[in-house]
Parts: sequence; C-alpha cells; structure tokens
Amino acid sequence: MDSSQLLGITTFTYMFSTLLYVAVLVFKASKLGSVATVFTAMAWLIQTAGIALRWVESYQMGIGHAPLTNMYESVVFFAWTIIALYLFIEWKFKIRIIGAFATPFAFLAMAYASFSGEIGKEISPLVPALQSNWLIAHVVTCFIGYAAFAVAAALGIMYVIKNKSENESRETIAGTLPPLPVLDDLIHKTMVFGFIWLSAGIITGAIWANSAWGTYWSWDPKETWSLITWFFYAITLHARYTRGWAGMRIAFLAIFGFVSVLFTYYGVNFLLSGLHSYGSS
Repeated sequence: MDSSQLLGITTFTYMFSTLLYVAVLVFKASKLGSVATVFTAMAWLIQTAGIALRWVESYQMGIGHAPLTNMYESVVFFAWTIIALYLFIEWKFKIRIIGAFATPFAFLAMAYASFSGEIGKEISPLVPALQSNWLIAHVVTCFIGYAAFAVAAALGIMYVIKNKSENESRETIAGTLPPLPVLDDLIHKTMVFGFIWLSAGIITGAIWANSAWGTYWSWDPKETWSLITWFFYAITLHARYTRGWAGMRIAFLAIFGFVSVLFTYYGVNFLLSGLHSYGSS
C-alpha cells in the first residue's frame, strides 16, 4: 500500500465522520458522537501514516524532501492540521458538536486534493527556492495558523446559527449547540492562536526569502496577501481588546477572515503570478 491509497482512505473516512457529526447535530443522535470522534481520530492517524509514507517514498526516489512542497501536499497537510486542532479542542473543552462544522473543511480539502485535475499529485524534485532548511518551519507555522482560522470560521458559523435561532430549546438544531458565551470565547481563543502562528509563519517566510532571493520582503502577491490577512486579524483582535467587540461582529469577522486566508493560500497561486507560483504545481 502506498501513500496515495492511505490518503484516499483518509478522504472517505473524513466524509463518513462528517456525516456522523451531522447526524448528531440534525437527529440529536448523541450516541453517534463518540463513534464520529473515533472515526475522525482513525482517519487522522491514517493520514499521518500517509504523509509519513510519502516522505519515505521521496527518499526512495532519490529526491528526499518533506511532503510540503506543492499544492497537493499542502492541501493534505492543511486538512491534517485542521483535524489535529479540532481533536485537541474537543479533548480540551469536551464540545463534540464542533466536529459537524470543522470536519467538513478537512473533508473538502482532502476531496479536492484527491479528485481535482488542477494539481499534480506526483512527487517532484525541489525547485531551488524550496531547497532550504526553513521550508518545514515556514510551512508548518503558516498552516497551523490557517487551521486555527478554519476552526474559528466553523465556530463563527455555529455562533451565527445559535444567535439567529429564536427558539433555543433542545428540540432545535441551535439548541444542541454550546451557549453563545462559550462559542464567543472559543472563537477568540482560536483566532489568537492562529494569529500567533501566522505571525511566526510570516517571520520564518521573510528569513527564508532573504536566503533564497536576497531580500526579506519583495511585495510578491503571496506576501502582500499574507500581510493583508495578518492586518485583518490584528485589527479584529485589537477591536476586541480596545472596543469590546464580541458576539456577532466577531463571528462574522472570523468567517470573512477565513475567506481572506483561502485567497492568500489558494487564490493567489492560481490567479496572481509571482515568486510563489511554484506552489500551484
């Protein structure tokens, strides 16, 4: 069994987990919650094995690099980080229903990686710009931040649904969601966590850029949009601390902020040419 098969299994297992979590949400089938968590954890472990095996396969081919260098590998790692962060939040805060909103992001990412014809899935030699010890540090820090913003967006959607519902009894979908203050607090915490890691990603990226291109900042489209996204979350968090923004404002900002993240990560690679264009391969 090769890495592609393991990652293919991961895709369908995430889909099954998503359906289980949605069943918990819609049909109040709370007993399925633990089953959904078990399948999600199993899928994450299989995905971990798939990523590790792809790394080994690159060495067997004489290429030898971390599987973080093209769009396919980055999408797979993005899904991996989302689930890792979600499982930690579920374990830490004992709120399983978040899975109904977080795991779909990971499933969609894996489905895109598995079935899209836009991106290549082969293991390729590193281009010169990627031949750096800063590769893993930059990619990992960025994607932990991206994953946190994805979970924050999922929590934002939950907050909007909960807030818009006029009847919050246990008979409604909104009634199964955590209280609004709990969701608001989790949105804030995940956004702060993501902001710290995105900042680290920009810093490591600047150091890497200097070693690869001789300059810390070149206003490449990816760099520019990373900065725009950073300022978006910086202003949002600043407004919360100084203006007391909370509730629906923060929920909507968490959702719209993730749109900026997606464009920074995905849209720039395909719509704007620049020094990071190799990432679309």
